[in-house]
Amino acid sequence: MKRYWLDVLWRTDWLLLGTLFSLTAIGLLMIYGIGASYESVSLVQFRKQIIAVGLGLVLLLGLALMDYRQIRNLSPVIYLAGLALLVAVLFFGATVRGTQGWFRFGSLTLQPVELAKVTFAVFLAAYFSKHVHKRLTWVPFFGSLFALLGYVVPVLLQPDFGSAMVLVAMWLVAVAFAGLRWRDWLILGSLTAVLAALVWGYGLKPYQQARLLAFMHPEYDPLGAGYNVLQAQTAMGSGGWLGKGVGQGSQSRLRFLPEASTDFLFAVIGEELGFLGVSLVIGLFGLLVIRTIHIGRKSGDSFAGIFCVVIAGMLGMHMLVNVGMNMGIMPVTGIPLPFASAAAAALVSGYAAMGIVQSIAIHARPAPERT
Repeated sequence: MKRYWLDVLWRTDWLLLGTLFSLTAIGLLMIYGIGASYESVSLVQFRKQIIAVGLGLVLLLGLALMDYRQIRNLSPVIYLAGLALLVAVLFFGATVRGTQGWFRFGSLTLQPVELAKVTFAVFLAAYFSKHVHKRLTWVPFFGSLFALLGYVVPVLLQPDFGSAMVLVAMWLVAVAFAGLRWRDWLILGSLTAVLAALVWGYGLKPYQQARLLAFMHPEYDPLGAGYNVLQAQTAMGSGGWLGKGVGQGSQSRLRFLPEASTDFLFAVIGEELGFLGVSLVIGLFGLLVIRTIHIGRKSGDSFAGIFCVVIAGMLGMHMLVNVGMNMGIMPVTGIPLPFASAAAAALVSGYAAMGIVQSIAIHARPAPERT
């Protein structure tokens, strides 16, 4: 038993854990500063985030100690469980800011699409691991496409366009890793253009179309659809090199910046920690993504490799969209900053994904060194 625990400690990727905990600590610091800076101090978001971190740590530890091959064997059940949650929320979910995407339990809420992203990553890894050693044909390609639509359709019906984009990005990463031919990519691009036109015309609510238009020209509606973007840009631009200090950001303290602790936490980081703080956060995310890919690459297991690449794609897409919308170069879609924003479901799900990545680091048989 002692030898087992020594082996676990030796195989654990401490650099990944250190990066993860650093991002979480920065998020907790900023959320506390936002709540403490108000005239009437409110630490409700901070307390909820602490609870979410505790739940996430339990999941991370449990999944890390479990052999990831058990999770791979349960991939069909895991996929169906995620699908059931996405369908159930359409009938029994609560509506928040125009999206029926939350289960409400008293004062607590759960956004099932965040859990579904992890279950979808497990399914993609198990599905494509059977085809990664040969040229991907149209039969398995369309099989994975139908699985994608099974998740994307109920997410768009909520409607949650941002999470649908993340699911599509995860699928594209898996397809690329499985080896789709370049001519097939041209066909896929044409189909994507047609689908995008249909989604714009029939799948998006008017307020979502307004968000997409406002990010290109927010100055046209500074008090309406463009308000969030302009306030975020103001916060980002006022931080300078070192920022104004934690809890001293005028945009969040005076409540000019809406959703400061969730969607626009990155703008608060820019205002209060400055360019150096923003650079630190981006650097930590880059290290987290690179380390996740490295763990999958050295695992010697196709399931593990694809899972790590898909999770890295998910985190990269979250980071791209969130940072982009804070800087006004991406539409506002409600995607939180991973491991930092006050979004309990996203944080717990992210910790679960990192738990599986750690399980791969601990239990995988490393691939032999290549000359």
